Amino acid sequence: MATGDREAGSAETKRDKYRSFLNDEDEANTHWRHGGPPTYDDVNQLFEQGRTKEWPKGSLEETVQNAVKSWEMELSHKTRLQDFKTINPTRFKLIVNGREGLSAGETLSLGSYNALLKNSLPKEFQYYKADEETFESSHEAFRTAFPRGFAWEVLQVYSGPPLISYKFRHWGFFEGPYKGHAPTGELVQFFGLGTLKVDDNLKVEDVEIYYDPAELFGGLLKGKPKSGAESPSCPFSKLTTK
Repeated sequence: MATGDREAGSAETKRDKYRSFLNDEDEANTHWRHGGPPTYDDVNQLFEQGRTKEWPKGSLEETVQNAVKSWEMELSHKTRLQDFKTINPTRFKLIVNGREGLSAGETLSLGSYNALLKNSLPKEFQYYKADEETFESSHEAFRTAFPRGFAWEVLQVYSGPPLISYKFRHWGFFEGPYKGHAPTGELVQFFGLGTLKVDDNLKVEDVEIYYDPAELFGGLLKGKPKSGAESPSCPFSKLTTK
């Protein structure tokens, strides 16, 4: 899932502790979506305050965490696959909850939120309508809902390369409106499992992610609908998160 990036395009980029690829960018040749490399100060602070464990530098867990955060950074902020350093673009596939895999180009076109939140429920029950969202509108919706960012961490790594399997946690504080629902200020989080298949150069060829979207939307749709706003008829709207 996307890691809660903040607005990009700063004139001066500080080194990022959790996205090593960002520190080695050739900015003159990289095509950035917002005119320059992103900054992650807010979400890094949220991550450091709320993570469950600080992994030792150089550990497999720290390496996987860095790789996933770096991939999400590229997916959210680069516009050309040729500028990606984390994946093998000719072989890449993204598979979410067993759905048909998306190619690198399809994933980049849709954007991380739309790619990860597509679902096959009947239209009237869809908690998130990915086919009605653009790349920009999807990111803006979650950036507004989580003004301090949407942090991501590795909880456990079960196997190393070439097929890395891991458990993750994604969280933020619902402090801004989401789709007409007033913020609750509460912690919203979900957990999931993922795999990364990497080549001999440790570039990702396949990403598989499994999670329950009810954990996320149960918290977001818990907020009281604002006056005049349309509340979606959603099977998760009465759920709460713990």
